[in-house]
Amino acid sequence: MPGATPALAPRLVLASTSPRRLELLARLGVTPARLAAPDIDETPEKGELPRRYVLRLAEAKARAVERAPDEIVLAGDTTVAVGRRILEKPADEADWRRMLGLLSGRRHVCISAVCVIDRDGRARTRVTDTVVAFKRLSDAEVDWYVQSGEGMGKAGGYAIQGRAEAFVRFLSGSHSGVVGLPVYETRALLIASGLALIAPDDPQEPPLG
Repeated sequence: MPGATPALAPRLVLASTSPRRLELLARLGVTPARLAAPDIDETPEKGELPRRYVLRLAEAKARAVERAPDEIVLAGDTTVAVGRRILEKPADEADWRRMLGLLSGRRHVCISAVCVIDRDGRARTRVTDTVVAFKRLSDAEVDWYVQSGEGMGKAGGYAIQGRAEAFVRFLSGSHSGVVGLPVYETRALLIASGLALIAPDDPQEPPLG
């Protein structure tokens, strides 16, 4: 309509206080307008499969954050799965060592989900599955890693962007997804939700579907 005021670009709210997710967003040239720490129960439901678990938590985190009319909310969740088994954050050192034993010398899947809620309240989600294989870990390597303290508080008990990368002999999928936020999928969701990361007529713009 002639004379109409153009809609303002939405402001991004990151439903996380993770420095890793902030760093990954920075690769897209994105700085959230604000951060919000969602308070949800992250306990898996009985019999819940890993893929459904991360998708449910990503959307729950996004919806747990209060959103102003001009804001869109981005949330993510990442877990490690050995078969149907979900490896959450280690509860203590003994649990951490148990997890590293499960990962030693075998492949596992790192599943990362992203959810963006746009200004209309519509939730868009994407999920990535990344196959990671660890070398067989010696007792000394497990001791070295546990003493570093790096993997405590991380899904699966390790941080691929840190010392644990020395254990990875194979990776197929999204490295950034293992870190905590798959950059390619996040970019597509933000554009689809109205955040102008690139010129609208750029031929390289990802599909919105």
